[in-house]
Amino acid sequence: MNGWFLAAGITAFGVAVAHIVAGHRDVVRPLVNSGLADEPKRVLHAVWHMVSVDLVLSAAVLVHLALADGTSATRPMAWFVAAHFVAYAIAFLVVTLSVGWSKPLLRLPQWMLLLPVAVLAAAGAA
Repeated sequence: MNGWFLAAGITAFGVAVAHIVAGHRDVVRPLVNSGLADEPKRVLHAVWHMVSVDLVLSAAVLVHLALADGTSATRPMAWFVAAHFVAYAIAFLVVTLSVGWSKPLLRLPQWMLLLPVAVLAAAGAA
C-alpha cells in the first residue's frame, strides 16, 4: 500500500466534502437566487456539480491507487491527478490575486485545500 496515495485520497475526500457542503451554502444558493440571467446561472451551477464529481472521482482514484498493486498506469494517473489539483489551486490563486482585495490569499482559500492533495499525490508518484 502506498501511504502517500492514501493520505492524498483521504485529503481529497475531505476537500470534496468541504466543496459540496460549504460550496452549496456559500456559492450555489446565492448563485441560484441571484438576478443573473438563466443561461449563465445554469451553466455555472452545472460547472459546480461537474467539479463536485471530479473531486469525488479523483479522491476515489487516489484511494484505489493506494490499495491496488502498482501497475504501469499508477504513476501517470497519480501525476495527472496531482497536475489537475495544481491547476485548480493556480486558478484560485490567479483569480484572487487579480482582484486587488486586501489579504487576497485568504479571500478564496480553496487553493489551501487543493495544493496539499497535489503534493501528496506527487510524493506518491515520485
